[in-house]
Formats: sequence, C-alpha cells, structure tokens
Amino acid sequence: MKKFLFDAVIFIFLAAVLSGCGSGDTGKQPGGEKAEAEKTGTLQFTANGEDFIRQGFTSKDGWELTFDHVYVNLVDVTAYQADPPYDADKGGEVQAETEVVLPGAHTVDLAEGDENAPPILVGEVKDVPAGHYNAISWKMLKATEGPARGYSLVIIGKAVKDGKTIDFTIKNEHEYKYTGGEYIGDERKGIVTEGGTADLEMTFHFDHIFGDAGTPADDELNVGAPGFEPFASLAEDGVVDVNMAELKEKMLPEAYQKLEEMLSTLGHVGEGHCYCEVL
Repeated sequence: MKKFLFDAVIFIFLAAVLSGCGSGDTGKQPGGEKAEAEKTGTLQFTANGEDFIRQGFTSKDGWELTFDHVYVNLVDVTAYQADPPYDADKGGEVQAETEVVLPGAHTVDLAEGDENAPPILVGEVKDVPAGHYNAISWKMLKATEGPARGYSLVIIGKAVKDGKTIDFTIKNEHEYKYTGGEYIGDERKGIVTEGGTADLEMTFHFDHIFGDAGTPADDELNVGAPGFEPFASLAEDGVVDVNMAELKEKMLPEAYQKLEEMLSTLGHVGEGHCYCEVL
C-alpha cells in the first residue's frame, strides 16, 4: 500500500513539472498577458516644400517667384520597414513585413507659416512597432473638398521680372503615386524606438518645375525644367489661371512635355528620388 501511494505522488509531481514546461512556449503570463509586450512608439508624417516654397526663389529664366499657397492632397500615406531596402531606380512594390498607414486624405499647404517654418505635420500614428521605417509611399490624388477641390496640386503665387508682375494659379488634375526609400539628408529619419517619436518626410522639389537661377544653366535640372516663361506667356491682364488641360492646349508642346515629365519627379525623400506612377 505504501509503495502504491509513493508511486502515485511521484506520478502527480512529474505530471505537474511537465505541464509547467509546456506552458512556457505560449509566451504568456497568468491572465493571458504576453511575457514581453511588443515595443512601440509614434510615427509622424511630414510634408516639406523646402525653402523654395517658404522663401521663394528665382526661376531659371529670371522670374522672382513667391508663393501664397501650395496645396497638395495626400492619400494612402504608408511607411515600411523594407527588407531588402527599396530601390527607387528599379521601382516596383516595397517588400516589407511591417507597414504603417496614415488613414484618410490630407490636403496640406506647403507654404503655411513664415520663411523659417518647419515641414508641415500631415498626421501621426501611435503604437507602431519599433524599428527603422526606411521606405515611404503616398498618392497625390484630386481633392474631393477644400481649397484644392478637383485637383491634386494647386500652386498660387506671384512672379516678378523687369517691372512686370504676374499673379498665377497653376492647377494639376493629374494623379500620381510616389514611392521612395530611406530619407537622404542631414539626419536619418524613421527610426522608432520604444516610447519614442520619429518622423518620415515627403519632400517636394518645385525647382524641378521652374528651374533655379542659382544652378548652372546647363545643369540637368535646368535643362529639364520648363521654367516660368511658358506660363508667363499665357498671362492675360497680369493673371495666369490654368489647369493641365488648358496648358496642354495653350503651351508649346516641348514646354508641356517637360512639365509632364518634371511633375513625375516632384516627390522626393529629402534629396532621395522617388519612383513615380502616373495614375
């Protein structure tokens, strides 16, 4: 009888030990909680028209440009922990197991603030997985409401040359998707640490449209940019107010072709190029 009781105690003890070993693989503590919570932080998305928009600049053909409003309508803004790193020169889809989407459509004014204003905060997503978000994509679609309604891009400003002043509004109804890799600039971006906040920037290079007098005339930028003169030639009583359909009809074909091509290069990640799909 004693042997039977001893064997029973040993059996119960071993069963309890084995059961305890098996429960460790679930990664949970009593109450169903994970043994180690996932590390998370906050990811902010910004849009930057750079000093070209905030401070104004001189076009390749000598027009002094200043900007009152530059509206871009941003949709499906998505950050990725890309593996392998995204190559914008090759294009294609981003390969990533972790991605974060900023919900909604966001019309932002890149000219908002004074000449020293920081990039515009488009929005943020909290409790995102920690790690390096080294790629970003966004669509520039026609706005359904607000100051850019019916257009993906609206540029409003003033141009001055040789005592002549032109008030201009240039509206773009075409739509684009830009995809870029890691931000290229003075600092690295998109590195989310536990409890921390990081940002990713959508950068827009408007010198690609108007050219830049501060860059050599034979530079690739100025050779490709239409400049402001093709717009100025359409002025009536000192005003230019046109969309892309009207520009295609009225602008010289070579200038319009340059404009179409350079609009596809508008989106950047700092100084890094983006792959563009015209939608």
